[in-house]
Amino acid sequence: MMKEMWDSRYANKEYAYGIAPNNFFKAVLDQFKPNGKLLLPAEGEGRNAVFAAKMGLVVSAFDISTEGKRKALQLAEQENVSINYYVGELFDLPLINEKFDIAALIYAHFPPPLLSKYYKKVAELLNPGGLIILEGFSTGHIELRKFNPNLGGPDKAEMLFSTESIQRDFPNFEIIQLEEITVDLKEGLYHNGKGKVIRFVGKKRL
Repeated sequence: MMKEMWDSRYANKEYAYGIAPNNFFKAVLDQFKPNGKLLLPAEGEGRNAVFAAKMGLVVSAFDISTEGKRKALQLAEQENVSINYYVGELFDLPLINEKFDIAALIYAHFPPPLLSKYYKKVAELLNPGGLIILEGFSTGHIELRKFNPNLGGPDKAEMLFSTESIQRDFPNFEIIQLEEITVDLKEGLYHNGKGKVIRFVGKKRL
């Protein structure tokens, strides 16, 4: 059911969340200028993957949506970069046999049975000293969403983030930044208005 929903959303000509990278993701890459291999779960139509590839990172992304992959590869071709893009669930993909220097979870909201399992696996796939970048809706977002359906994001608290859930799911990380803040979202058709998000940057302990 989720796959059909995302395929339907991404089948439109317009990019659902735009083609510009997420502001926080871009700011962190600009600040740290990391090298090496980047993993992007739930990457959708490729806006962050393509930006990272333009910065010289070796990008591997995945999503459950075949339409998302199609749009991502289309964007990569337009921007003259190459990305590796897989369709499916993480544990079924060859990515689980690789190691990465960075992972970015940008609005990567998974259903409850998968959520902690996915995050723990992503943490495992990072090399020691590797960087994790996360921005996603916080539990405080649900109230704001009631007043503005254009904000997007899940309406189930168990799919959202809190500072406590981040610390629980990423225990082996030195916290560089972890906060819940209100941001003014302007991302394509589906993220618009004042939303509450968790922002997290962590470095995997050696």
